[in-house]
Amino acid sequence: MFVKCLKRNQEIIKKLLIFKVLKYLIIVLYLSLLTNCSTLEKEDKTNVFRYNEHTNISSLDPAFAKNQSNIWAVNQIFSGLVQLDDSLKVQPDIAQSWTISDDGKVYEFHVRKDVFFHKHFKFGKDSTRTVKASDFVYSFNRLKDEQVTSPGGWVLKNVQNYTAENDSTFVITLKESFPPFLGLLTMKYCSVVPKEIVDFYGNDFRSNPIGTGPFQFKLWVENTKLVFRKNPLYYERDTKNIPLPYLEAVAITFLPDKQSEFMQFVQGNLDFISGLDTSYKDELLLKDGTLNPKYKSQINMNKSSYLNTEYLGFYLNEIDGKKPVHLLLRKAINYGFDRDKMMLFMRNGIGISAKHGIVPIGLTSSKNVIGYTYDIEKAKKLVKEYQKLTGDLNPIVTISTNSQYVDLCEYIQREVQKIGIDLKVEVMPPSTLKQAKATGKLAVFRGSWIADYPDAENYLSLFYSKNFAPDGPNYFHYKNELFDQYYEKSFSITDDVKRNLLYQKMDSLMMSSAPIVPLYYDEVLRFSQKNVNGLGLNPINLLNLKQVKKR
Repeated sequence: MFVKCLKRNQEIIKKLLIFKVLKYLIIVLYLSLLTNCSTLEKEDKTNVFRYNEHTNISSLDPAFAKNQSNIWAVNQIFSGLVQLDDSLKVQPDIAQSWTISDDGKVYEFHVRKDVFFHKHFKFGKDSTRTVKASDFVYSFNRLKDEQVTSPGGWVLKNVQNYTAENDSTFVITLKESFPPFLGLLTMKYCSVVPKEIVDFYGNDFRSNPIGTGPFQFKLWVENTKLVFRKNPLYYERDTKNIPLPYLEAVAITFLPDKQSEFMQFVQGNLDFISGLDTSYKDELLLKDGTLNPKYKSQINMNKSSYLNTEYLGFYLNEIDGKKPVHLLLRKAINYGFDRDKMMLFMRNGIGISAKHGIVPIGLTSSKNVIGYTYDIEKAKKLVKEYQKLTGDLNPIVTISTNSQYVDLCEYIQREVQKIGIDLKVEVMPPSTLKQAKATGKLAVFRGSWIADYPDAENYLSLFYSKNFAPDGPNYFHYKNELFDQYYEKSFSITDDVKRNLLYQKMDSLMMSSAPIVPLYYDEVLRFSQKNVNGLGLNPINLLNLKQVKKR
């Protein structure tokens, strides 16, 4: 009995000792976390830029920089041959200069010799190396690799070949001239990556990124926090020859709720928010789109044109034997509602009424395009003409949208009822809407197009007949032989002025058939704390933090 009791007591003592060790480790871990949090908190108040990404980030690999949340993060870590300034002009980046052949097909880039990949401590404390032209060959090959399945492979569809002539010369040859090509190369898909690091991590490169950008990866607790640190080897300097970036770090949180994000911003826990959400637009802005006076001492508001056109689209083929919406009705809807009134009451004045074509105000070719303005009498006349022609005295049109745009669609619904069109609004989840739109299941759908690169061709490609969805972005199945001829001809015109004139003809020609109802040309809207300086603004809403200062 004594032996049994002794053994039992030994087991209890053993468990108590284990518990004490675990307890000690927990206390140490907790204190460590407190120290880290305290350090971050201290830095947050000094030189760390903080923002929230409510849509989450799926990858830090530039090959998967498809949506804005990924692009913003990737832009801090990676860089490519060229970059855009805030005026959408192509500027040198890793390529310090370049030449283009007379036929517009051959691009020769001269790579800087002072660009280093971020230090990577798995290969030793001092492991880093300079970027070579051959790194771009590898990075472009990876974009096209079917096993990688990058959504950015299309960027190189017009590329015949590319070679590294030597360590500092990279040459790209196109199949045919394409004037917007330099703009394409500014996309984050075209960032340079190091082969040895990608080989080491494989698919986990998404969460262990090594690039050449102004910030380097530090920590990612998915769905919780992402931290970048200043890259001490970054090659760019400001006009006073001071090394960039100025910030010590970038900290990103992942609150999924926009209202919570706004509250964190108002409390000073975030340095900036972008865009306008219905949950706080009336709190932050007055009806005329100006900042609520109670926030003027705390917040800066900036806005500019955005390369984003919001529209209603019509599918121009039959669906299950049912004919598409008639041209007369498409035009009647275009004339049948007041876009200015819609922008004032539905958007607090943020955005520009779309009275031209698909190309937004931020691009030169949007000028002089013939579109549609509010004319209720003309709209009524078109509906009557339709009724007389078809015998359909009660035309019914159904718009499919997601919950974010219900208010806009219901506004249009109320307005076009006045001209004799019974408009139905069908609400569906964004993923369902996207799939149905791509497969031609929706007669009318709400859509938007944000430019991938700053050229009107990006928008006009939506109406090229060889781009029919689901293989391309022509969700409307619009087809016009003259439009196609103009589109193909534009590739051979290297003069920007002449090419923009042709773009205007194409846009006006397309609008005469009314495959879309342009709603508004969006605006970039940014709110930042008063102590934030140097936060630029550009029409593609790219977040550049390398010249941001906090005081």
